[in-house]
This record gives sequence, C-alpha cells and structure tokens, in this order.
Amino acid sequence: MRGDIKNRVDIETLVKAFYEKVKLDPVIGYIFTDIAKVNWGKHLPVMFDFWENTIFYTGSYTGNPMKTHQHLNAIFPLQPVHFKRWNELFIATADELFEGSNTELAKQRAVSISTVMQLKLFNGIG
Repeated sequence: MRGDIKNRVDIETLVKAFYEKVKLDPVIGYIFTDIAKVNWGKHLPVMFDFWENTIFYTGSYTGNPMKTHQHLNAIFPLQPVHFKRWNELFIATADELFEGSNTELAKQRAVSISTVMQLKLFNGIG
C-alpha cells in the first residue's frame, strides 16, 4: 500500500520521478531538453517549492508560472497535446508513488492549473 504525500520529502520524490519521465517522453521531453534547455539544478527546487505551496500552502513559492509559460509559448508554440501529456505523466507518477487525499489534491490542482494556462495561452484570457 502506498502512503499519501505528507511532506516536502514526498513532494521532492514525486517531482523528481515525474521529471525523469518528462525528460524521456517523446511528446514533451524535447520541449524541456532542447527548446527550453531547462537547468534542472535550478528548476527542480522551484518545482519543489511550487508543489509544496500548492498542496500545503507553505508560502514557499513566489514565482509566476504563467509568465514562464507565456515566454516559452512565444519561443515554441505549445499545443493542447503537450498539456495533455504533461497531465498524463504527472497523474501516472503520482498514482505510482502515492495514494490519499493530498495525492488527489495534487492531481486535481495539476489539471486545474493546466486548464487555466491553456485558456490564457490559447484564448488570450487573462
């Protein structure tokens, strides 16, 4: 039986496992590795803070993910299929590692955030 996401260590486990899948994924991996050329040493701690704040409301994240994705979209037009695949990988990784109310919250928030980003990027909302 898998446990629930309980703390930052669990968030780091989830985020690291998720991005390992992302890097290898034929649908979105190249966006991170070839287009955005993500500096993983900088990106991962930001994502740890983001997800810790998203699940536990710690106030540890102060960035602007929409601005980052707008910049990326200007360089490389993102498509709904990219967000769909991101969601699939995130949900699959969460389900492989954890189960419980915080895990469900993380998955719900991932889809909600993705949906809002798509609305803003593709429909000029916000």
